[in-house]
Amino acid sequence: MNNELRTFGEQDRPEIDYPCRWAYKVVGDDEQRVRAAVRRVVGDADHTLELSNKSRTGKYISLALEVLVRDEEQRRRIGQSLHEHDDVRIVL
Repeated sequence: MNNELRTFGEQDRPEIDYPCRWAYKVVGDDEQRVRAAVRRVVGDADHTLELSNKSRTGKYISLALEVLVRDEEQRRRIGQSLHEHDDVRIVL
């Protein structure tokens, strides 16, 4: 068995045909604030946003976001903007 460490680079990225629908999982602690953050970030882009899960204690919620992205730049910008938003804890 080969135990050589493998790193992933540009050649390992999947080829994505744009435009396409891209899914994000957005996690936060207040559903309404997370929904507002998503609306601010995606703007008028065609998207759906649905409650995905609530933690047993109600401390965290996750929303399933699907956005029609036109290109790589927009896809990355949305993910980064969500990640940097104060009302968002995690973006997957």
